[in-house]
Amino acid sequence: MKRAIVLLSGGIDSATCAVIARNEGFELYAMTFRYGQRHAVEIEAAKRIAENIGVIEHHIVDVDLAAFGGSALTADIAVPKARSAAAMESGIPSTYVPARNTIFLSFGLGWAEVTESRDIFIGVNAVDYSGYPDCRPEYIEAYQKMAALATKAGVEGMPVSIHTPLISLTKAQIIQTGARLGLDYGLTHSCYDPSPEGAACGCCDSCLLRKKGFSEAGVLDPTRYRGNRKE
Repeated sequence: MKRAIVLLSGGIDSATCAVIARNEGFELYAMTFRYGQRHAVEIEAAKRIAENIGVIEHHIVDVDLAAFGGSALTADIAVPKARSAAAMESGIPSTYVPARNTIFLSFGLGWAEVTESRDIFIGVNAVDYSGYPDCRPEYIEAYQKMAALATKAGVEGMPVSIHTPLISLTKAQIIQTGARLGLDYGLTHSCYDPSPEGAACGCCDSCLLRKKGFSEAGVLDPTRYRGNRKE
Protein backbone atom coordinates (compact mmCIF):
# COMPACT_ATOMS: atom_id res chain seq x y z
CA MET A 1 0.00 0.00 0.00
CA LYS A 2 1.06 3.61 -0.50
CA ARG A 3 2.12 5.45 2.63
CA ALA A 4 1.17 8.92 3.85
CA ILE A 5 2.22 11.15 6.70
CA VAL A 6 -0.78 12.69 8.47
CA LEU A 7 -0.41 15.68 10.78
CA LEU A 8 -2.83 14.83 13.57
CA SER A 9 -3.64 17.49 16.16
CA GLY A 10 -6.67 15.80 17.72
CA GLY A 11 -9.19 18.27 16.30
CA ILE A 12 -12.04 17.94 13.81
CA ASP A 13 -10.04 18.96 10.76
CA SER A 14 -6.97 16.78 11.22
CA ALA A 15 -9.07 13.75 12.20
CA THR A 16 -11.29 14.15 9.13
CA CYS A 17 -8.22 14.60 6.96
CA ALA A 18 -6.81 11.36 8.34
CA VAL A 19 -9.92 9.29 7.57
CA ILE A 20 -10.03 10.78 4.07
CA ALA A 21 -6.43 9.61 3.53
CA ARG A 22 -7.30 6.17 4.88
CA ASN A 23 -10.34 6.01 2.60
CA GLU A 24 -8.06 6.79 -0.37
CA GLY A 25 -6.06 3.67 0.38
CA PHE A 26 -3.05 5.07 2.25
CA GLU A 27 -1.25 3.44 5.14
CA LEU A 28 -1.12 6.19 7.73
CA TYR A 29 1.87 7.44 9.68
CA ALA A 30 0.53 10.00 12.15
CA MET A 31 2.52 12.84 13.68
CA THR A 32 1.34 14.89 16.66
CA PHE A 33 3.20 17.76 18.30
CA ARG A 34 3.65 18.60 21.95
CA TYR A 35 4.72 22.15 21.23
CA GLY A 36 4.25 23.88 24.57
CA GLN A 37 0.52 24.45 24.15
CA ARG A 38 -1.39 25.36 27.29
CA HIS A 39 -3.00 21.91 27.69
CA ALA A 40 -2.42 18.27 26.79
CA VAL A 41 -6.07 17.42 26.10
CA GLU A 42 -5.63 17.60 22.31
CA ILE A 43 -2.63 15.24 22.48
CA GLU A 44 -4.73 12.65 24.28
CA ALA A 45 -7.42 13.14 21.62
CA ALA A 46 -4.85 12.53 18.89
CA LYS A 47 -3.81 9.29 20.61
CA ARG A 48 -7.44 8.11 20.69
CA ILE A 49 -7.99 8.96 17.04
CA ALA A 50 -4.76 7.30 15.90
CA GLU A 51 -5.69 4.09 17.70
CA ASN A 52 -9.26 4.19 16.44
CA ILE A 53 -8.40 4.64 12.76
CA GLY A 54 -5.53 2.16 12.81
CA VAL A 55 -2.41 4.12 11.94
CA ILE A 56 0.81 2.16 11.34
CA GLU A 57 2.89 4.45 13.58
CA HIS A 58 2.09 7.47 15.71
CA HIS A 59 4.90 9.81 16.72
CA ILE A 60 4.39 12.51 19.34
CA VAL A 61 7.14 15.04 18.75
CA ASP A 62 8.34 17.57 21.32
CA VAL A 63 8.97 21.06 19.92
CA ASP A 64 9.10 23.88 22.47
CA LEU A 65 7.36 26.78 20.72
CA ALA A 66 6.56 28.16 24.17
CA ALA A 67 10.24 29.09 24.44
CA PHE A 68 9.50 32.22 22.44
CA GLY A 69 5.72 32.45 23.05
CA GLY A 70 3.88 35.05 21.00
CA SER A 71 0.53 33.23 21.08
CA ALA A 72 -2.38 32.79 23.47
CA LEU A 73 -1.79 29.05 23.08
CA THR A 74 1.87 29.12 24.16
CA ALA A 75 2.18 32.15 26.46
CA ASP A 76 0.37 33.94 29.28
CA ILE A 77 -2.03 35.70 26.92
CA ALA A 78 -5.80 35.53 27.33
CA VAL A 79 -7.68 33.33 24.87
CA PRO A 80 -10.33 35.43 23.06
CA LYS A 81 -13.87 34.51 24.08
CA ALA A 82 -17.39 35.10 22.75
CA ARG A 83 -16.27 36.90 19.61
CA SER A 84 -18.76 37.60 16.85
CA ALA A 85 -18.46 35.99 13.42
CA ALA A 86 -17.41 39.38 12.01
CA ALA A 87 -14.66 39.72 14.61
CA MET A 88 -13.36 36.23 13.88
CA GLU A 89 -13.23 37.02 10.18
CA SER A 90 -11.10 40.13 10.60
CA GLY A 91 -7.39 40.17 11.39
CA ILE A 92 -5.10 37.50 12.79
CA PRO A 93 -6.11 36.43 16.32
CA SER A 94 -3.84 36.03 19.33
CA THR A 95 -4.26 32.23 19.09
CA TYR A 96 -2.10 32.22 15.94
CA VAL A 97 1.14 30.36 16.77
CA PRO A 98 4.04 31.88 14.81
CA ALA A 99 5.26 29.60 12.00
CA ARG A 100 3.48 26.55 13.49
CA ASN A 101 2.42 24.88 10.23
CA THR A 102 5.79 25.57 8.63
CA ILE A 103 7.50 23.81 11.52
CA PHE A 104 5.03 20.91 11.57
CA LEU A 105 5.17 20.38 7.82
CA SER A 106 8.97 20.37 7.95
CA PHE A 107 8.96 17.56 10.50
CA GLY A 108 6.42 15.71 8.36
CA LEU A 109 8.61 16.22 5.31
CA GLY A 110 11.59 14.70 7.08
CA TRP A 111 9.60 11.65 8.22
CA ALA A 112 8.17 11.28 4.72
CA GLU A 113 11.67 10.88 3.31
CA VAL A 114 12.63 8.34 5.98
CA THR A 115 9.46 6.24 5.48
CA GLU A 116 9.59 6.70 1.68
CA SER A 117 6.16 8.29 1.79
CA ARG A 118 5.26 10.44 -1.20
CA ASP A 119 2.29 12.13 0.43
CA ILE A 120 1.57 14.39 3.41
CA PHE A 121 -1.97 15.19 4.56
CA ILE A 122 -2.70 18.32 6.57
CA GLY A 123 -6.15 19.52 7.63
CA VAL A 124 -5.76 23.23 6.88
CA ASN A 125 -8.91 25.13 5.98
CA ALA A 126 -9.36 28.53 4.36
CA VAL A 127 -13.14 28.88 4.84
CA ASP A 128 -14.29 28.36 8.45
CA TYR A 129 -11.01 29.19 10.17
CA SER A 130 -9.66 31.92 12.44
CA GLY A 131 -7.56 33.98 10.02
CA TYR A 132 -4.30 32.03 10.25
CA PRO A 133 -1.93 32.91 7.38
CA ASP A 134 -0.50 29.37 7.23
CA CYS A 135 -3.90 27.86 6.35
CA ARG A 136 -4.19 29.55 2.93
CA PRO A 137 -3.86 27.82 -0.47
CA GLU A 138 -1.04 30.15 -1.55
CA TYR A 139 0.97 29.17 1.52
CA ILE A 140 0.59 25.46 0.77
CA GLU A 141 1.55 26.02 -2.88
CA ALA A 142 4.70 27.90 -1.82
CA TYR A 143 5.64 25.20 0.69
CA GLN A 144 5.12 22.50 -1.94
CA LYS A 145 7.62 24.26 -4.23
CA MET A 146 10.13 24.61 -1.42
CA ALA A 147 9.77 20.95 -0.47
CA ALA A 148 10.58 19.87 -4.03
CA LEU A 149 13.81 21.89 -3.89
CA ALA A 150 14.86 21.02 -0.35
CA THR A 151 14.68 17.21 -0.29
CA LYS A 152 16.56 14.29 -1.79
CA ALA A 153 13.27 12.87 -3.07
CA GLY A 154 12.41 16.15 -4.78
CA VAL A 155 15.82 16.53 -6.42
CA GLU A 156 15.55 12.95 -7.71
CA GLY A 157 12.21 13.73 -9.34
CA MET A 158 9.93 12.18 -6.71
CA PRO A 159 8.71 15.19 -4.72
CA VAL A 160 6.34 14.79 -1.82
CA SER A 161 2.76 15.90 -2.51
CA ILE A 162 0.99 17.93 0.17
CA HIS A 163 -2.72 17.13 0.31
CA THR A 164 -5.23 19.62 1.74
CA PRO A 165 -8.62 17.95 1.12
CA LEU A 166 -10.46 20.31 3.49
CA ILE A 167 -9.05 23.62 2.34
CA SER A 168 -12.17 24.81 0.52
CA LEU A 169 -14.84 23.17 2.71
CA THR A 170 -16.98 24.76 5.39
CA LYS A 171 -16.84 23.28 8.88
CA ALA A 172 -20.27 21.76 8.27
CA GLN A 173 -19.07 20.08 5.07
CA ILE A 174 -16.00 18.77 6.88
CA ILE A 175 -18.14 17.23 9.62
CA GLN A 176 -20.54 15.71 7.10
CA THR A 177 -17.59 14.17 5.25
CA GLY A 178 -16.12 12.64 8.39
CA ALA A 179 -19.50 11.34 9.54
CA ARG A 180 -20.01 9.70 6.15
CA LEU A 181 -16.64 7.99 6.52
CA GLY A 182 -17.51 6.72 10.00
CA LEU A 183 -15.37 9.08 12.07
CA ASP A 184 -16.35 9.27 15.74
CA TYR A 185 -16.16 12.99 16.51
CA GLY A 186 -16.51 12.20 20.19
CA LEU A 187 -12.82 11.29 20.05
CA THR A 188 -11.80 14.78 18.91
CA HIS A 189 -11.08 17.97 20.83
CA SER A 190 -11.20 21.59 19.63
CA CYS A 191 -11.21 23.95 22.62
CA TYR A 192 -8.37 26.42 23.13
CA ASP A 193 -9.08 26.78 26.85
CA PRO A 194 -10.52 23.57 28.35
CA SER A 195 -11.06 22.88 32.03
CA PRO A 196 -8.47 20.76 33.89
CA GLU A 197 -10.83 17.81 33.35
CA GLY A 198 -10.87 18.42 29.58
CA ALA A 199 -14.32 19.99 29.21
CA ALA A 200 -14.52 22.54 26.38
CA CYS A 201 -15.14 26.19 27.34
CA GLY A 202 -17.80 26.67 24.65
CA CYS A 203 -16.81 30.32 24.09
CA CYS A 204 -13.43 30.44 22.33
CA ASP A 205 -13.19 30.83 18.56
CA SER A 206 -12.55 27.13 18.05
CA CYS A 207 -15.54 26.08 20.19
CA LEU A 208 -17.82 28.56 18.41
CA LEU A 209 -16.74 27.31 14.98
CA ARG A 210 -17.18 23.72 16.14
CA LYS A 211 -20.71 24.31 17.46
CA LYS A 212 -21.67 26.20 14.31
CA GLY A 213 -20.30 23.39 12.15
CA PHE A 214 -22.23 20.63 13.91
CA SER A 215 -25.43 22.68 13.88
CA GLU A 216 -25.18 23.43 10.15
CA ALA A 217 -24.15 19.85 9.34
CA GLY A 218 -27.21 18.45 11.11
CA VAL A 219 -24.94 16.15 13.15
CA LEU A 220 -25.17 15.76 16.93
CA ASP A 221 -22.30 17.56 18.69
CA PRO A 222 -20.72 15.01 21.07
CA THR A 223 -18.56 17.63 22.81
CA ARG A 224 -18.50 17.83 26.59
CA TYR A 225 -18.76 21.53 27.45
CA ARG A 226 -18.28 23.11 30.84
CA GLY A 227 -21.55 22.96 32.71
CA ASN A 228 -22.75 20.51 30.05
CA ARG A 229 -23.45 23.47 27.71
CA LYS A 230 -23.99 22.30 24.12
CA GLU A 231 -25.89 25.30 22.83
